[in-house]
Amino acid sequence: MAQRTYYDILGLDRRATQEEIKRAFRRLARKHHPDVNPGDSSAEQRFKEIAEAYAVLSDPQKRAHYDLYGTTGLEMPTGPDAWDAFGGFADIFEAFFGGVGAPRGRVVRRGADLRYDLEVTLEEVFAGTERTFPVERLRACEACRGAGSRSGAPERPCATCQGAGQVRQGRATPFGRMTTVTTCPACNGEGTVVSDPCPDCRGAGRQRAAGELTVQIPAGVEDGGTVRLDGEGEAGARGAPAGDLYVVVHVQRHRIFTRRGRDVVCEAPLPFTLAALGGTLPVPTLEGEDEITIPAGTQTGDRFTLHARGLPDVRTGVRGAQYIIVRVLVPKRLTDRQRELLAEFEKESGEEFEHQKSWFQRLREALRGEEE
Repeated sequence: MAQRTYYDILGLDRRATQEEIKRAFRRLARKHHPDVNPGDSSAEQRFKEIAEAYAVLSDPQKRAHYDLYGTTGLEMPTGPDAWDAFGGFADIFEAFFGGVGAPRGRVVRRGADLRYDLEVTLEEVFAGTERTFPVERLRACEACRGAGSRSGAPERPCATCQGAGQVRQGRATPFGRMTTVTTCPACNGEGTVVSDPCPDCRGAGRQRAAGELTVQIPAGVEDGGTVRLDGEGEAGARGAPAGDLYVVVHVQRHRIFTRRGRDVVCEAPLPFTLAALGGTLPVPTLEGEDEITIPAGTQTGDRFTLHARGLPDVRTGVRGAQYIIVRVLVPKRLTDRQRELLAEFEKESGEEFEHQKSWFQRLREALRGEEE
């Protein structure tokens, strides 16, 4: 069985770029890191293989040597400094946190985005609507205006992390010394602390508050569509920008109409006399009642179209169509006179019904012939 190459370990081919190598390393490092898989010796061994493969392929000179001669002649590091040679601290930090190295100074954390699910009717989708809804969220503290300080005094560097916002801890691992970076517990990653915290918000610069918001729902919005309210999410810590609030629209099921994009479809009951004789049939629309012309001899399932009577496009405003599918109604109860008239109709239509009967007879004979 052929030995796995460094390219196989990272799931790459030999033409992979340096950026592709780095992306593969980040993805696999997150998955197989020993801290993510405590007590799993196979994950630990897999992580060591990934680190070794990346150490070679991320170095252009080592990669060129490996492509020509394999691992022969390659000096692989050992001992406590092995991890620094296997890509270094910056690469593993980037794999887990998406940055290069530990940030210095205060980390400005934008407030969290929020979501609100709003139900609307199809009529509201047709015309567009304005809705007001309750919301509870973190807002800037009114007492300190979001600064977090009672007197407005400037913030001072955190003594625990020395302003870095993060603390590092080293530990020994089977493949060298590993440095773990965590958010500073004293300043929550801010890098600074407030000298004289506001008594109302305790230095956070924000408080939870209930209120109301108004949103404009555009005409023609799709089910699951979103409307973003800029800056209406939660306030950021100590003056940081607020997040956004996303209103997710859910269109209620309609008792008459079914939506198909911009078009709407409905079924209409059609008296059998009108289906036979023809005439006009009143039908519902999103704007009220209208009527369609029914030609004589209309059958169940026939479809009629009202152009530009559907929903508007949310961007262009161009309206779709309304389709009416008719269902011929046959009366379940007849008076004696109605029965008499229908009997006369059947008698007058004898040739037509005889033709229909012979057609069924021909079908039965054809099926009987196939069986034989």
